[in-house]
Amino acid sequence: MRARPTLARVAPALLGAALAALALGPALGWGLVLRYDLLFVPDAPLLPDRGGFPRAVPSDLVVAVLSRVLPVEIVQKGMLAGIFVLAATGAAALVPPERRPARLVAAACFAWNIYLAQRLMLGQWALLLGVAGLPWAVRATGLRWTRLAAALLPAAIGGFQAMLISALTLMPIAVARRRVPVVAGILVVYSLPWALPALGSGAVTDPAGVDAFAARADGPFGVLVSLFSLGGIWSADAGLPGQESWWSATTRLLLVAAGVFGYARLRSRPDRPAWWGGLAVAAAAGFCVAALGAFPAGREALKGLVALWPGFGPLRDGQVYLAPLVLVAAVGLAAALRSGAPALVGVVAPVLVLPTLAFGAFGRLAVTTYPPEWRAVQRIVNDDPAPGALVSLPWGAHRAFAWNGGRVVLDPATKLFQRRVIADDTLFVGLPDGGRLRVRGEDALNRRVAGLLVAGDYAGLPARYVLVAASQNEFSLEPAGWKTVFRGEELHLLRR
Repeated sequence: MRARPTLARVAPALLGAALAALALGPALGWGLVLRYDLLFVPDAPLLPDRGGFPRAVPSDLVVAVLSRVLPVEIVQKGMLAGIFVLAATGAAALVPPERRPARLVAAACFAWNIYLAQRLMLGQWALLLGVAGLPWAVRATGLRWTRLAAALLPAAIGGFQAMLISALTLMPIAVARRRVPVVAGILVVYSLPWALPALGSGAVTDPAGVDAFAARADGPFGVLVSLFSLGGIWSADAGLPGQESWWSATTRLLLVAAGVFGYARLRSRPDRPAWWGGLAVAAAAGFCVAALGAFPAGREALKGLVALWPGFGPLRDGQVYLAPLVLVAAVGLAAALRSGAPALVGVVAPVLVLPTLAFGAFGRLAVTTYPPEWRAVQRIVNDDPAPGALVSLPWGAHRAFAWNGGRVVLDPATKLFQRRVIADDTLFVGLPDGGRLRVRGEDALNRRVAGLLVAGDYAGLPARYVLVAASQNEFSLEPAGWKTVFRGEELHLLRR
């Protein structure tokens, strides 16, 4: 008799694990997935010397610490699979325990949706970790502060965007429950690891990013419907196969509409949760922020804010703030499909509506291993006690290595060395008309080095090392003052 209650308790976790296995597919093989922001490196430094906005704080530190105990390949797989399990169990926890089928509906909807899929395709694992923990934080808002602090740990690891989404979601709930000092205090304390470095970084934010990161239509019904359907991300590279078809867009829209309708109906029920109103306000506010980029007047207003203060920069990528709406849809669908056959349909519907997330998005999340040259260069640079930065070339924020299947990833050099790495942080974002929009980098030193490279002033580079892809010929003749210390098929390392 005890087996059945135990199975009911662990069923959301088992469902989350199954969804993780189905979604990640080849990514669970031995090796690392390297795609856009999903950049893990072996033997990453604990406290790297970096400039610009601290986007990877403290997530990179957590990965580096865990990698001292486990292989970095295991750490990455644990983080990725943990997102699905954490999301499924958290959403299920917001549904009354006696409604066991409905708990699985909420779990499936929150752990398998286009919002999660598109962000995963951009490699934003740290953000998704915070979003996955969001329902646990919602549940803990009315509990002891220690419970809330524990529930917000995933967002704290995720960093600035995860914490901003948590603040957007929890503060309306805290107002309704008169818990503002407690909730705000924990949010502030958990934000200090990235907020303090950000204030002293001197980073700037290019208002052009508002146009680059504005929400876009990913279906035939326009940008607002795409956003309501939990999509609308700015990057075409974040898309899944078939997501733009009328069938996919229509079924996603109907699923979210049913969830919002079910959530609205909770208002008249006597067992309505105490966080119901606050989460509804957060979802509406998040949708409005996301929709700003869909209108010229909204984009101009955001540009004015960013120009006034770089701290408004996180509002550029407004689609990210749809996370509360994702949770509303999951809980609402669970309320609408409470038991029996409707609940079974609700469990499988998210996968049927978005089938191309399966098997690593049809191979887009494949594993690879770093060629030995990368480790050899890492040892040379890290074993050198002399101070000085390293310049990473070719000058560009992303790489597409043949050994990584041509998949685009951030420059691995930015996370590989214990010394300061000077690398391009300029972004080029493709536009619907085929053009590209340039978003100026944030770090002043990077911009200075870019000017020296354009002028051909290699002697003036403020660095001890230059690491360049062997296919590039800028340093093939060893400019004056530089000496080759390593040359392989992939990499060329020079030292002053």
